[in-house]
Amino acid sequence: MADTNATVKHSRLDDVQGMALGIFFSALGLHVLTQVGLITGQTAGIAVILSYLTGWSFGAVFFVINLPFYALAWKRLGTEFTVKSLISVTSVSLLTGFLPAHFAISHLSPALGAVIFGSLTGMGLLALFRHNGSLGGLGVLALLAQDRFGFRAGYVQLIADAIIFSLALLLFPVERVMWSVLGAVVLNLVITFNHRRDRYIAT
Repeated sequence: MADTNATVKHSRLDDVQGMALGIFFSALGLHVLTQVGLITGQTAGIAVILSYLTGWSFGAVFFVINLPFYALAWKRLGTEFTVKSLISVTSVSLLTGFLPAHFAISHLSPALGAVIFGSLTGMGLLALFRHNGSLGGLGVLALLAQDRFGFRAGYVQLIADAIIFSLALLLFPVERVMWSVLGAVVLNLVITFNHRRDRYIAT
């Protein structure tokens, strides 16, 4: 019987292909999200809302918003995680600027768009997590709050998402926000059911 707790050793090539796939899936999911005019939670949600309101590109806003979190990530999660997260965020920012000129969506219902976004971005984040990377942002702040104050990181992220979607209700039509919530639920379910450290431990 296989030892399910065995540590998986990743080679440099493993990391490169895993992160590349995670970056591509995440960027593709975010492209679908913005093409149908929806929003999401976490730092990406803040960037999406600001891009809609200002007309600035999502990629540029997403990159800038993440800058303050790298110092926190370095202190809390180490150099490797911080560097990989910086690479991931920068790559996603560039890809989301590249995709609209090469992949236009003429028609897509908000419901299906939400499911596609949640599925693709959820799988993309899983790939990044398994190779010690992330898309930065509020998740790092949540971990820091858990360390310093004992307040669970998951609760911090839920509160942040609640604030972001509540703000969205003041700015966008209710139906648009509700479909956006569906996308966030799908994304979180993908991660909840598949990101299990007791089943997959990588170094």
